[in-house]
Amino acid sequence: MFISSKGRYALRVVVDIAERQTSEYIPLQEIADGQHLSEKYLEAIVKSLVSGGVLEGQRGKGGGYKLSRSPDQCTVGEILRLTEGELAPVSCVDKSVEQCERRYECRSYPMWQGLDKMISDYLDGFTIQDLMRNED
Repeated sequence: MFISSKGRYALRVVVDIAERQTSEYIPLQEIADGQHLSEKYLEAIVKSLVSGGVLEGQRGKGGGYKLSRSPDQCTVGEILRLTEGELAPVSCVDKSVEQCERRYECRSYPMWQGLDKMISDYLDGFTIQDLMRNED
């Protein structure tokens, strides 16, 4: 499993939006400038986050992006799956590929299943709220 820049940037963007969350939409250019990222690259990232239900987008004057729900309801695992696909450590436990026909005979398959569950449980255990700055 390798988390690409797409997944890492998606987390940065969602945390940034969450920390500045108001009833207003935040323009993508403002997000890109604040994160020192390419607006063009962010377009693809926010598109997957909108279609996955993490962000709401609005076009035109006053448009931009905002969270579709509270930061404590968005998990890191959800965001990474939307941008990276499955987070499986090996293909035999990846739900997006054809299942290995030897999995029931394979001595290491249960170990890979356990690792896959650990990764998912760990990443799903963190919310965007957990990653936000606590000014208290």
